Amino acid sequence: MLIYPLSWRGQQPRAIKSNPYLFFLTLWLCPFGAESGAHERRLLNDLMANYNKLERPVINESDAVVLTFGLTLQQIIDVDEKNQILTTNIWLNLEWTDVNLRWNESEYGQVADIRMPPSSIWKPDILMYNSASEAFDGTYPTNVVVLSNGGCTYIPPGIFKSTCKIDITWFPFDDQNCDMKFGSWTYNGFKLDFQLKDDEGDLGTYVLNGEWDLLGVPAKRNEVIYECCPEPYLDITFIIKIRRRTLYYFFNLIVPCVLIASMAVLGFTLPPDSGEKLSLGVTILLSLTIFLNTVSAIIPITSDSPLIGTYFNCIMFMVASSVVTTIMILNYHHRLADTHEMPDWVRVLFLQWIPWFLRMSRPGEKITRKTIMMQNKMKELDLKEKSSKSLLANVLDMDDDFRPSSTLPHSHVHPHHPSHAHPQQNNGGFIRVSGSLPPPAEDVSSSFPPGAHRELSLILKEIKIITDKIRDDEESAAIENDWKFAAMVLDRLCLIVFTLFTIVATVAVLAAAPHVIVT
Repeated sequence: MLIYPLSWRGQQPRAIKSNPYLFFLTLWLCPFGAESGAHERRLLNDLMANYNKLERPVINESDAVVLTFGLTLQQIIDVDEKNQILTTNIWLNLEWTDVNLRWNESEYGQVADIRMPPSSIWKPDILMYNSASEAFDGTYPTNVVVLSNGGCTYIPPGIFKSTCKIDITWFPFDDQNCDMKFGSWTYNGFKLDFQLKDDEGDLGTYVLNGEWDLLGVPAKRNEVIYECCPEPYLDITFIIKIRRRTLYYFFNLIVPCVLIASMAVLGFTLPPDSGEKLSLGVTILLSLTIFLNTVSAIIPITSDSPLIGTYFNCIMFMVASSVVTTIMILNYHHRLADTHEMPDWVRVLFLQWIPWFLRMSRPGEKITRKTIMMQNKMKELDLKEKSSKSLLANVLDMDDDFRPSSTLPHSHVHPHHPSHAHPQQNNGGFIRVSGSLPPPAEDVSSSFPPGAHRELSLILKEIKIITDKIRDDEESAAIENDWKFAAMVLDRLCLIVFTLFTIVATVAVLAAAPHVIVT
C-alpha cells in the first residue's frame, strides 16, 4: 500500500502517469509515510498490553521505589498575613524508574522516549501536607516523559496555597519562613524512598515580587517513625525564606506617624490665647487612631504585639498626654487672683527651679540660684513688715486703724526710754518704721489747731484706701502674671520632654528592627 502526499490524494500528476520510473524515483528520494508513528504505536500497545497501573514498579517486592524530588519556584503570588496563607506558582520535578516501561530502542525504530498521561501509569501519590487549597492538590496533570530505560519524569505545574505561620513581631521589618511539606499519602519509607534532587529549589525562572524579597529555598529530607508503626515515613520540606520590602511601609506608615507626632509636639509652641491649642491636639489624636486602624487591618488577629503596633501605641500615649498637659497649661494660663491662690510648691517648682533648669526668665530678670535664695529671704521680710505701722500714723500718734494712740493703754511712751526708729520701705511705697518715734515732751494733739487731728485722720484714711487699692491691683496682676509664667514654663517643659520621647521611641524602634530599609 502506497501512501501519497496530501496534495496528491484524489489526483495523480500527468508526469507520473506517463513515466512510472519517475514515480518510483520520487518514492525512493522522498519516503512519505509515518514509519516512526507506527513504531511508537506498536511500542505503546506492547507496553500497555500487560501493564497494571496499580502495581508498584519494582523487580523485587521488598525493594523501594526511589523517587527523586525537586522543585522550581516560579513566583510568589500572595502572602496573606491575616489568614496566614502563602500562594505560590511552583513546578514539581518527580523522577523515578518504572521497570515495566522498558524497551529496546532498536526494536522500535530508535524510539527513545514517549509521553503518557499520568492516569495511565503508576505514579507516586505525592501531596503537599500543609495545603490550604479547596481541592487540596493544586497540580495540573501533565504528561509523563518515559525513557527507554524505564526512567519517568513528571513535572506538574500548579498554584499552591500553603499554610504559613506568620510571625509579626518585627512587622514591617520581618522575615518569614514558610514550609512546604511534600510526601506520599499512603506509601511508607520501605515502599517509596525520597531523595533530594538538589539542596535548594530551582530559582532560575523566578519572577521578582514587589512586596517580598526571596532569600532562598533550602530543602531537607525528614524521616519520622511513629510509635504506632515501625515503618519510617518520609517527606521533603522546602523552606521559602522571604523578607518584606520595607520601603513602602516606611514611607506610608513610619514617616506619617513621625510627622503627626512632631505636629503634636509643635502644638506646645502655640500661645494659649490663640484658641487652637486644644483642638490641634485632639485632631492629631484622631488622625493617629485612623493610622492605627490601618495597621491593624493588615496584620493577623493575634495577641502578639508587632513592633509597629508598639510604636503607634507609644506615639498615641504621647499625643494623649499632650492633650492632658495642654488642658493643664490652659487652666494655669487663665487663672485669676480672685479664684486661685498659687500654692507654695507651684511657686517654688514652676517659678524658680524649673525656669532655672530650662534657662528661662522674664524680661529684665535673670533667674539664678542666688536670686532664688534672695527671693525667699525677701518674702520672709515682707511678712515681718506687715506688723509695723506706717510713718504717717506714727507721726500722728495713731494706729493704722485710724484710732489715736492715746486711747490705747500703751499709747504713751515714757520720755526717759527713747527708742530708735529703723525706717523701711514696703511694696506700696510707704515708709514704715520697726520701732516707735520718741514722743514729744507734750501731747501731739495739743500742737494742732482744734479739728485738725480729725482732718488729718480722714486724709490718712483716704490715702490708705487709695494705696491699698493700688497695692491690691498690683498684687492681683503679679499673681496673674505668675500663673501665666508657670503655664509658659510647663509648656516649654512639655515641648522638651515630648520631643525627646518621640526621638527616643523612633530611634529605639528602628534600632530594634532586624533590618530597616529593603528596597
